[in-house]
Formats: sequence, structure tokens, C-alpha cells
Amino acid sequence: MNKVAQVTLAFWVMKICATTLGETAGDLLSMTMDVGYAWSSVILLSLFLISLFAQIRSREFHPVLYWVVILTTSTAGTTMSDFMDRTLEVGYAKGSLILVACLVVVLGAWRFSQGNLSVSNIRTVKAELFYWVAILFSNTLGTALGDYLADDSGLGFLGGAALIGGLIAVITLLAYTTRLNRILLFWLAFVLTRPFGATFGDLLTKPTDKGGLNFGTIGSSAVLACLLVAMIIFTRKKGALPQQESA
Repeated sequence: MNKVAQVTLAFWVMKICATTLGETAGDLLSMTMDVGYAWSSVILLSLFLISLFAQIRSREFHPVLYWVVILTTSTAGTTMSDFMDRTLEVGYAKGSLILVACLVVVLGAWRFSQGNLSVSNIRTVKAELFYWVAILFSNTLGTALGDYLADDSGLGFLGGAALIGGLIAVITLLAYTTRLNRILLFWLAFVLTRPFGATFGDLLTKPTDKGGLNFGTIGSSAVLACLLVAMIIFTRKKGALPQQESA
């Protein structure tokens, strides 16, 4: 049974909502509640493993469970990146490069093991594990890259979001106007929507004197959670099912 979501416009809207919520929820636990990056990473990685276990054990596609796993990869990725870049003082640029290397290794191992990187036709446990590990690394990478663009590059929150948004628009254009490999375009878009969500999350939560909108982590998380739930309900009513054809 194929257990991954159909890649549609609704998928990308929900992906951005989930990754932005992951940014704000991760900051809520580690910073607002003062749990710290290390313990927050332990807690959120544990939640990811629990949700992943439920996803792997499931015999069919469950939209709520699928998006819960996406959300836990995003929240865990947020605190893991912050722990590496801030607590361990690796820095955003070096942290991003390390995570790019990790993601390339995972995708390479997946391609070597399974013979493809299909994201629309995943039917084995091994392929599903590669899929979720790649998503975890891409979301962790997105946090580091988003923080680098917002803080170290000089672009700020709006500039970083605008740059990433522009790159996503280019990928979308390529998908509709060229015959470039759809799996390659998917992973490029998946990686880029994470820093877009990260910078957008920072824009929502940070104080106005730092270029944000000062909604706070609690308010932003609540709004994004409601939006994500509404999108899940909407897609279920529309009969959105996991894709059955191979990419």
C-alpha cells in the first residue's frame, strides 16, 4: 500500500504551513518555555520516532498521521539545527553545508538501495524509512539555511523569504514548462520550502525592531495549527488520496 500524500498544490501549501508551524513550535519549546535546544531536540526527536513508528506500522495512507510525521520532522529539525548552530557554535553557514552533505548521502544511499528516488510510489518499509530520514534532514537543513539568510546574509526576514520564494517560483515554472526530472524538482522544492517556512516563521514571531511582526511563538503556532488542520479536512473532503503511479 502506497502511504505518501499526492503531490498537488494543496500538498505544498500544507507543507509550508507544517514547516512554518515546526519553526514556531520548536522555538516555543526551546526558547519561550526555556527548555533549551538540547532537551528540546531529545523530546522532539522522540516524538518524531513515535509518530514514524505509527506511520510505518500503518497499513494504509492516513492524512492526519502523515502530516503529524511531517510536523514532527519540522519541529525536531528546528531545535536540532539551533542546537548545532548556536549551542555547539558551528554557525549557520557551516551547519548548512554539513546538513547538505548529510542529505546528499541519504539520497545517494536511497538511490543505490532502491534504484530510484520516487516520492509518489513508496511501497516498502526500507523506501519509506529513506523517505522520512531525507525529510528530517531537509527540514533541519531548511532551518539552518533560513537562519543564515535572515541573520548572517544581511537580507533579513523579508529578504530571505523573498529570495527563497523566488527560487520556489522558478522551480514551479520549470515543472510546468520543461521536462526536467520531476523527482529532482520535488526535492529541490521540498528543501527550499523549509527555509521559506523558517524565515516566514521568524517573520511572524520576531519583534518589530528585528524585522518581525511580533505575533509571538504561541499566537503564530495556534494560527498555523488551525490552518493546517483546516487544509487536512479540506483535502480529505476533496478526496485527496496518495498517488498510485510511479514518478
